[in-house]
Amino acid sequence: MKIGIIGLGLIGGSIFKDLKKLGYDVVAVSNSQNGEGIYKDYDVLKTCGLVFVCSAMNKTLEILDKLEEILPPDTVVTDVCSLKRFVCTKKRPYKFIPSHPMAGTEHKGFENSFEGLFNGAKWVITPVFGKDETLIEIITQLGATPVITTPDKHDEAAALISHMPMVIAQAIFKTAQDNNLALEIAASGFRDMTRLAMSNTEMADDMVQMNSDNIQTAILKLYKSIGDLTNSNYLDQINEIKLNRQSMFK
Repeated sequence: MKIGIIGLGLIGGSIFKDLKKLGYDVVAVSNSQNGEGIYKDYDVLKTCGLVFVCSAMNKTLEILDKLEEILPPDTVVTDVCSLKRFVCTKKRPYKFIPSHPMAGTEHKGFENSFEGLFNGAKWVITPVFGKDETLIEIITQLGATPVITTPDKHDEAAALISHMPMVIAQAIFKTAQDNNLALEIAASGFRDMTRLAMSNTEMADDMVQMNSDNIQTAILKLYKSIGDLTNSNYLDQINEIKLNRQSMFK
């Protein structure tokens, strides 16, 4: 099967490299990269059985619309956006299955993509327009575990574990940045807590603008959790948290 990829940033580039290693016939459409199997013209996707749309969120709907003019109805198309509800408002003439790989780094671009990015990761699928085993099979071959849910549940969960932590990381650095001594003596704890402040700025802006309600709700829940921790039984609570986290990431 021939597989197409639109966009060769961190996610698209890593999918491209992994599928090449797996022996698939892979073509990519990219305005920024050149090389074997990389093209500028979308027409190269006409003979693909599966297409990954790996563009920035603010460009994804435009690309999905463009593909309606190009792809036959039996082509499977998925996006990799970190929000799902906004791509699920319209049924497409091809087999559109929205998804989101829960993998990445604070870096961006093809130069930072690598084989194995998805090993051990969860890959969320929101099959509101129907399922297809082809996509699940490819995701599994990439080393990820498919997780099926709805767009609304995905966006709420993503706010809790990805979008809100990014905003908090940015806020932590913003709070400390005017204290020269704090920045001088900052070490690994501060570095790790603020890693997500280095997130792709275009992606970060898209997430905050497009998932603001869920992020605000998540921040209010965080505020309550901080109050609960500091008002009573702190030692018991943090011991329970440590056990739960160890079990989650063992």
